[in-house]
Formats: sequence, structure tokens, C-alpha cells
Amino acid sequence: MQTKQNSIALIWFKNNLRVQDNLVLNTALNSHKQVLALYVLNLKDYHETAYGFKKAEKFRAQFLLESLTDLKQNLKKLNIELFVFLENALCEIHNLIDAYNITSIYNQKEWTSEELIELERVKKEVPETVTFHEIFDQFLYHPDDIDIEINNIPEVFTNFRKKVEKYSFVRPTVENKLLNSIIPIENNTQIPTLEDLGFETFQNNSHSAFPFKGGETQALKRLYDYFFTTKNIGDYKKTRNELMGADYSSKFSPWLANGSISARTIFWQLKKFEKEFFENESTYWLIFELIWRDYFKYISLKHGNKIFKIGGILNRLYHWDNDPKLIQKWINGKTSSNFVNANMLELKKTGWMSNRGRQNVASFFAKNLKLDWRIGAAYFEALLLDYDVHSNYGNWMYVAGVGNDPRDRVFNVDLQAERYDSNGKFQNLWLQETLF
Repeated sequence: MQTKQNSIALIWFKNNLRVQDNLVLNTALNSHKQVLALYVLNLKDYHETAYGFKKAEKFRAQFLLESLTDLKQNLKKLNIELFVFLENALCEIHNLIDAYNITSIYNQKEWTSEELIELERVKKEVPETVTFHEIFDQFLYHPDDIDIEINNIPEVFTNFRKKVEKYSFVRPTVENKLLNSIIPIENNTQIPTLEDLGFETFQNNSHSAFPFKGGETQALKRLYDYFFTTKNIGDYKKTRNELMGADYSSKFSPWLANGSISARTIFWQLKKFEKEFFENESTYWLIFELIWRDYFKYISLKHGNKIFKIGGILNRLYHWDNDPKLIQKWINGKTSSNFVNANMLELKKTGWMSNRGRQNVASFFAKNLKLDWRIGAAYFEALLLDYDVHSNYGNWMYVAGVGNDPRDRVFNVDLQAERYDSNGKFQNLWLQETLF
């Protein structure tokens, strides 16, 4: 039986902003009598990058602040204080280590370049007495359970899916309980406002297909409503390519992206639904999409920084342009395709776009306009509420022909518009609106 240590542990939250089914939190709680938590917002994420976009625009920023507010409240119920800083991670971690004699830091294991650079910088500067515990906790199928070496991850999704479905398993969720030992501390940190991040407050667009707030509480409420109250999950496969309304898809992705809910929680609640009500092609298809999410994470694990290179994981050379006028026309919904324009205006005004829309506008950007796909990926990173580095760059490579699509297809946006918006309702909704 494991004996809890008297030393204080620090949980460094990143894209795992939840209390329930949080393996990082669970490991710390099972190993220590006293636990503190930290989240650091980096101001550089709200400054323009080399591509001319902020890494996170106002929609993502607002969703993050809502998620942090909820996380702080939920941690408080477990007698854990969350320190939130708008500063340098190294400085703030140093201060907490000195103030509370912290000997262990727990965080979700990351592997993309920016996250690794920050982590390594902190590791080099903290006292040698501090131990880091990095834990994989953003997968449906844990890397230890898939029976595939990372270097041997299949380059075709179907091969990966069949292997994990047949030979792997989804771990049970973990429950985190109240700490009995309370640390007497004074936490004067506040969750920043939008203004602190350089944005003005705004009202959500009334036409948004994602009228939800950030945070674990809202994520679990949406899950319960979508599964058990409305049973809309039963029509998921049929409706997931629609373009309008809150219920044409699950809308779980923004909460998954910042870790307000885990893929395991969704999976096991879905299994509960199937046991209590029914199982059909739609209930399976949601799991199918969660496996896609896992797949892009494994692809980034396998290929590293290649997912950010212009040739992608295939090292395939195309002629790419970076014409600023064409890029701005795409961003502002001024291209030759009304279907592309409507989707781009929806993104600009709400931070959301359907999966069907994303495939079309990305294909148009890379295959029709022949623009550097990384610019489009960077714009999605700035705007999308559900930005996830692995899925975003994995999907953009896929569509641009430098990733995991064995067919290297091109979307015919006119035929797609006829198929998915035959009455023009979606296009009319967004094209009639005035730009910001």
C-alpha cells in the first residue's frame, strides 16, 4: 500500500483543465498529503506571430478564462488552491517552490516543440531536489496499451483504427477526492480578464453553432444533455455534416482541446448510454472520431516537428504561394466561392466552424489558391475554439497533400455546397451579415 509523502506537490496545469478523470491530479493526490496547483498564461500567445496572427484570438482566450474560473472552483472543493499567473512560468514556479518547499511537480506529458522548450527551461533552473512527473493523459488509448511502437504507427488511419479496436482497450476513469490536509496559504492571484490579455469584451454572435461556455462543469452538462436528455447522439452520424445549430454534432471538441473533459469520460458515458438505451452506427461513430483524434496525436509523436514543416511528414514539395491579398480574401470571405466565404465568416465571427466547412476551406486554400498551408493552419490556431495542435496540423497536412491522406484529394467546393447546403440557408445566414 502506497504511503503518502508529507512533502508538498505542485500540479502544473496546461491542457488538462479538469478535476474528474485527471490522471495527473490523481497521481499527485495519491502520493502526497498536500497539493497546490498552478496555471500560467503566456502573454506571448496574445501577440502576433511571424504569420501575422495571434496564437490565440479573443474566442479562445475567453473560453480559456471561463475554463480556468471553473477549474479554480472545482479544485477549491478538493481543498486545492489554484495559482493563476500572467507571467513567466519559470519565475512563478520558482517562487512557489521557495515559498512552500515543493519537491515534486506533476504535469501532463507534452511532446510538441514549444511545450518542450518551456518545460526544459524550467527543469534546468529549478533546484535539483525537485522531481518532475510527466504523465500521458490526453489519449483515448494510452500509449502503453496500444501494442505499437511509436516509430511503427501506421501512416494510414484505417490500419491504426483496426489495430487499436482489436487489440487495445480504454482505461477506466479515475475519481479524485477531497484532500484532508489543508495548506494554510494566502493566494492573492486572480484569473485575468480579457482586457488583461489585450482584448475588449464582446458579446457572442447569436447565430453561433457553439453557444456554450468553457469549463468542466459545462462540458459534463453538455455530455449529459447530448447523450441522456435529448439522445441526439443517436443521430450523430446522420447530422454531423450539417452546418447550422448547436446539435448537429456533439460539440465536445473545445472542451477536449483544453482538457475540460477527457476522451475516456466521453467513451465510458457513451458505453453507459448504449447499455441503458441503444447502440447504433451513430454511437459507434463518435468513438470513431475520438480514434481520429488519438491518431493525429500519435502521428505527431512519431514525426515530431515535421508536422510544422512545409513538406509535412511526406517531405513532399509543391509550389506554395503566400500572396497577402489572396490570404486576406480567404480570411474575410471574399473568395470566388460563396460556400468558402460563408464558412470563413462564421469562423471570424464566432471562433467556430463545422468539420465539413473546415475540410472545404482548407482544401480551397491549399489546392485552389495554392497558398502555404501552414498560414491557414496558423489562422485556425488563432481563431478556433477547439484548437488542438495535433489535430489542427494533422488535418491541414492531410488536406494539403503532405500528410496521411493516401488519395491526396481535392474538394470540389461547388459540389460540396450543393450537397450540404442545397437551399443556401447556411450561406445566406453568414453572407448577409456585416463584417466586424
